[in-house]
Amino acid sequence: MPTNKSVSDAPITQFINCSILRDHELQREDLWVRDGKILDPEKLFFDEQGYADKRVDCEGSIVSPGFIDVQINGGYGIDFSQASEDVNTGVSLVAKKILEHGVTSFCPTLVSSPPAVYHKVLPQVKVHNGGAHGAGVLGLHLEGPFISVDKKGAHLEQFIRSFTPEGIKDLMEAYSSLENVAIVTLAPELAYSQLVVRELSQRGVVVSLGHSAANLSQAEAAIQHGASFITHLFNAMGLFHHRDPGIVGLLTSDQVPKGRKVYYGMIADGIHTNPAALRLAHRANPSGLVLVTDAVPVMGLPPGRHTLGQQDIEIQGLEARVAGSKTLCGSIATMDMCVRHFKQASDCSEIDALEAASLHPAELLGITHRKGTLDYGSDADLVLLDRELNVRATYISGEEVWRKGP
Repeated sequence: MPTNKSVSDAPITQFINCSILRDHELQREDLWVRDGKILDPEKLFFDEQGYADKRVDCEGSIVSPGFIDVQINGGYGIDFSQASEDVNTGVSLVAKKILEHGVTSFCPTLVSSPPAVYHKVLPQVKVHNGGAHGAGVLGLHLEGPFISVDKKGAHLEQFIRSFTPEGIKDLMEAYSSLENVAIVTLAPELAYSQLVVRELSQRGVVVSLGHSAANLSQAEAAIQHGASFITHLFNAMGLFHHRDPGIVGLLTSDQVPKGRKVYYGMIADGIHTNPAALRLAHRANPSGLVLVTDAVPVMGLPPGRHTLGQQDIEIQGLEARVAGSKTLCGSIATMDMCVRHFKQASDCSEIDALEAASLHPAELLGITHRKGTLDYGSDADLVLLDRELNVRATYISGEEVWRKGP
């Protein structure tokens, strides 16, 4: 009789007593994992006559794909926009900490900075898989410095740049390299930005529109040239107006190329976006909503004054602002908090809330063959949650990397 070794020597883990999020449904069935991948049980039973080497009792948990945070500036005292000799130590610390919040992959994000910071940081942060050491890095998110001065938010004006007719050369002078870069946020109203959008898209970099005063026509032109994301919708952009809705109008634009989708980030922390605006966006374009934390270095730290990029920020209660001002400078929310708040504020289903933190960011990055789903053959990056969407345990490649204590 064939054994598990007929295909692989690796042990098989069976997750039982759970509801699996698959094909936009919560399905009451077991989940099978081998070699860090999700198995097709039918092939396992009939082709291999295989069996489980280990069973994990999920105790009625929801099993969701691991959460993916595509905009996180740091946390726990670590600022990704600060150059040091060992940037990876800070990235690794955050990667380890966010496991308890269900995040299995993320994009470390840098705010607008001087070229010296990019030149120091970018070569040190490499794309790599997650594991017991922490969540995996999917690539960097460079939020700026090619943004609008009028919509700079917490970004320092002296570091903001514009494009010349050489376009991509300006980008390379600022960043030095696009290796290991997943997302670039820019303002589409900047002169020559369309050249940059097209070049970045052709290189496989996601172009996001943000920190921008663009009108709808400028935003649509950027989408037609390859842009596919909106950075923290409603924040640091022109106000919605019925005669020109600006970037917000992309959610229902009829100028988006056929077969393309516009995704948009939402900071569902109860501070950055009113619940009514959150509901409005979700009902207009539910399949494009991507939950992001936009977390800053003070996430996980006590109240007080800390540093973000090149300036001081202050945390009071659930808000982080530029010190001495009323300007919000990112969130201190964790991804699981955002998932729960989004569900409560929008009155959406558990499925919608979980897919906004897993499937949708994976679709945005073009990695659904590996991440963001529990399809057969996908990476076994899992989050076990109770019915209130509190994280019970986190798994990467089928191995437990965090579990809530008793």
